[in-house]
Amino acid sequence: MMVGSHPRNTAGMRESPRCGAKTRTGGPCQAPAVSGKARCRMHGGASGSGAPKGNRNALKTGAHTAEMNAFREELREIVQETRELLKTFEVS
Repeated sequence: MMVGSHPRNTAGMRESPRCGAKTRTGGPCQAPAVSGKARCRMHGGASGSGAPKGNRNALKTGAHTAEMNAFREELREIVQETRELLKTFEVS
């Protein structure tokens, strides 16, 4: 028997759909797609991959909302008025 002449059952693997995601070199990924998905395990076909449900990546802390910005501006004005008032009571 010659090396490499062994008949293998690789038809299923060769005929399976490919991932097709764009690789770093610019070409399509040639890895087989995960069963029931369009991408391979490295490009998002694995369970648990991808962004969280409900777009939780877009949640804000609330530190830069219009309400907080207005509050900080009001606080700055109060602090400034207080400093000016304290200067009137300074004893030289």
